[in-house]
Amino acid sequence: MRAAVYFKYGSPDRISIAGVEKPTPKAGEVLVQVRAASLNAYDWRLLEADPFFTRFLSGLLKPKNNILGADIAGVVVAVGDGAARFKVGDEVYGSLEGCGKGGLAAGGFAEYACAKESALAPKPNALSFEESAALPMAAVTALQAVRDSAKLQHGQSVLINGASGGVGMFAVQIAKAYGAQVTGVCSTGGIETVRSLGADRLIDYMKENAVDGDKQYDVVIDVAATLSVKDCRRALKPNGVCVVVGFSTIRHLVSCNLAGRSDGKKIIICTSNSKNSDDLLELNKLAEAGRLKVAIDSRYNLNKTAEAMRRIESGHPKGKIIITMEGGRPVT
Repeated sequence: MRAAVYFKYGSPDRISIAGVEKPTPKAGEVLVQVRAASLNAYDWRLLEADPFFTRFLSGLLKPKNNILGADIAGVVVAVGDGAARFKVGDEVYGSLEGCGKGGLAAGGFAEYACAKESALAPKPNALSFEESAALPMAAVTALQAVRDSAKLQHGQSVLINGASGGVGMFAVQIAKAYGAQVTGVCSTGGIETVRSLGADRLIDYMKENAVDGDKQYDVVIDVAATLSVKDCRRALKPNGVCVVVGFSTIRHLVSCNLAGRSDGKKIIICTSNSKNSDDLLELNKLAEAGRLKVAIDSRYNLNKTAEAMRRIESGHPKGKIIITMEGGRPVT
């Protein structure tokens, strides 16, 4: 089978297309013929080993996993021992978490991939393979940030910083589905995308500071991880909570962790828990009800994976970047 492979850390120039052995599903796994995969910041961080401590999982001197790609959608073509939730021919989507060495999510930028059936769900009828592949890492992270970390309630106000990115666009829609009043922060180029996803109010960070003025929120979701602790406190109402999705630097991580609670205002780091079928099924309900759409920034054939990685590396995609497998034709 064909796969996008890399053997040294560095720029997208390290990625090439090669013929590799088709994987065999282990106990509890299924083999999926990949129809589409999506890119996440996670992937290019593994590619570049940035920050450096990622090497303690991915390989100190060279990558343990030579095929990137955490999120896939496709068709089950083989079933491992003990796997009983899916059968050959089922259309599925999900994360490859735990399928790579070091417990990492890896292997999706290929024509076939093995996945734990516990991390898969049936593909939503309302979404295409490409749209479904966009969901697992980004949308589950958004769901856990909004529902679990922020515990967002109906009628609350929420500011989402980084609203046009992969996680942000799903956070906007999930917050709206939960009955919140949503303010989205993004660049000029992302305004129309975020508006189309249902944001009640928009702030162009290129023209104004999102936390200037007297406006305060019950919840702040900082997907871009660009707000300082002082910014977060200024933006929160008393007893409000700021959820920082990821972090920009080690210093930023430490400052948020040390911030704790002051005057009832809480700042926490959201690190997405394991991807599981229950969260994917929750996303399915939203998608089937028309409450969850996928904004796709661009599509690339598997042969153009390096080019796709450069696009996400730019930091300015307006939605998800998708890798396609030539229409899902049978491959060997």
